[in-house]
Amino acid sequence: MFSNISRSVVVILFLSACSSSKTITKTDTQTLDNLKAHIQYLADDKLEGRRTGTEGERLAMEYITNQFKAIGLSPKGTEYYTQTFIVNDGKQIGAVTTFSINGDTLETGKDFFPFPYSPDINLEALPAIAVQEAEMPWFFDLKESLEENKTNPHFDLPDYIRTNAKKAKERGASAVILYNTSAIDDKLVFDGKDKSAQQAIPVVYVAKAPAKKYFSDNAASLNIKLRVSIDEKNRQGFNVLGYIDNKAATTVVLGAHYDHLGYGEDGNSRHTAHELAIHNGADDNASGTAALIELGRKLKSSKATSNNYLFIAFSGEELGLYGSKYFVENPTIDLKSVNYMINMDMVGRLNDSSKTVTIGGYGTSPIWSEVINNQSAPLAIKIDSSGTGPSDHTSFYRKDIPVLFYFTGLHTDYHKPSDDADKVNYEGEQQIINHITKLIESVNDKGKLAFLKTREAQTTTSARFSVSMGIMPDYTYSGEGVKADGVSEGKPAQKAGLKAGDIILQIGEYNISSMETYMQTLGKLKKGDKAKVKFKRGNETLEVLVEF
Repeated sequence: MFSNISRSVVVILFLSACSSSKTITKTDTQTLDNLKAHIQYLADDKLEGRRTGTEGERLAMEYITNQFKAIGLSPKGTEYYTQTFIVNDGKQIGAVTTFSINGDTLETGKDFFPFPYSPDINLEALPAIAVQEAEMPWFFDLKESLEENKTNPHFDLPDYIRTNAKKAKERGASAVILYNTSAIDDKLVFDGKDKSAQQAIPVVYVAKAPAKKYFSDNAASLNIKLRVSIDEKNRQGFNVLGYIDNKAATTVVLGAHYDHLGYGEDGNSRHTAHELAIHNGADDNASGTAALIELGRKLKSSKATSNNYLFIAFSGEELGLYGSKYFVENPTIDLKSVNYMINMDMVGRLNDSSKTVTIGGYGTSPIWSEVINNQSAPLAIKIDSSGTGPSDHTSFYRKDIPVLFYFTGLHTDYHKPSDDADKVNYEGEQQIINHITKLIESVNDKGKLAFLKTREAQTTTSARFSVSMGIMPDYTYSGEGVKADGVSEGKPAQKAGLKAGDIILQIGEYNISSMETYMQTLGKLKKGDKAKVKFKRGNETLEVLVEF
């Protein structure tokens, strides 16, 4: 499940608090064995956590493809069963980047790095360290600024550097070369997630050792050769799509994401130890993927044939719903023919005592209250009306498609290496699969379901902050600023007139160059604060006053 969980207010609805024991059928026994086989494979160490863009993801993709083939699902991807999409991982220092001083070549990444908003450029110059001549590199020691602001909690060094680099260009500099002789740690590193607009001149940071060697004599002139290249850093993800064609006018989409965290490299792990560890993601979301495969098996022989069925195993969910967002923008069927979508994310930890499963999206169609209330199953259902949340159904809801979201709840192993296959409640997951099958059969003859808008649930939590803007960021957006994928009703952003699609560029005095700077800025605000928010809507740059 996508790393930040919404805290939705839910209403408990008991379908059947007490149910009589049932004889396990041969079909149920086979489903149980299949679930164990699927989850044990997908959550095995050899897949190394199924991180999007890795060999582990490829192995999982091949496994799911083979299962779809064996069941008899038809391929419905853009490349047979698969649909490839690109995950923008930010920026990286290009291989041709070099920096030499007086004939000595500095080591990229260790001795120096260019800031990610530097332009591709090649320059040679003989600047004097102390003299700021036009069309020459200018040198800045960060010591004074750091010491002046050491007790200022609002001092933003990266923003200070960006702002002053622009000023240096306006005054004639051809490059800015930074270093720090202070004992204060500046904590500057190459930040590939910085989406600041490209500047007109390169900005380069030189580490302490080479700075001491070359910059100690303030009166010296230096022979500088600098080549800067900043590249896009991308990786490929793969959705896997199988189809049952019943020659119907409408199609039901069933989905689950199969990617997980790998070793936690993307910063979304809750693992607190320093050493890297494989995050196997048995519940999150090998469990949902296994359920998806078994639902494909059941529906292949089902008499509920008034809909076609499209089964999608999404990747890139843990990075921000990449796979599902890509699909709804590049569908392999007519999206207008989609009747409804059911998403399964973390369905492997049903509590044997409470037997509680949460069903989100309850309010996205009037039919759901009717069919869910009438379902007879040994489950206690928590309902959440919202059509949005931290998983792939959100992408479909935003296309005005009714959704349901099955989820057995958080646990202490969530986003940790301890989320392993031996902790999955396989019998409980089987009951959820049976429940979904019955629900699909119960609406088989209902025609195309009506869609209802619901409240917007946050896809990120502001629990660590005292304020929230009330936007759902688009994590797949790779441009400057933070793009609003949605805006919550009654929250500060909506009250100020911000809309889905707006791109936040500045909040108060703070420039918003990435999700990280957006979150850092929220952390500096408190309830009741007012700030001017600069944003882009289409080709216009606008400004509104937001009260938090």
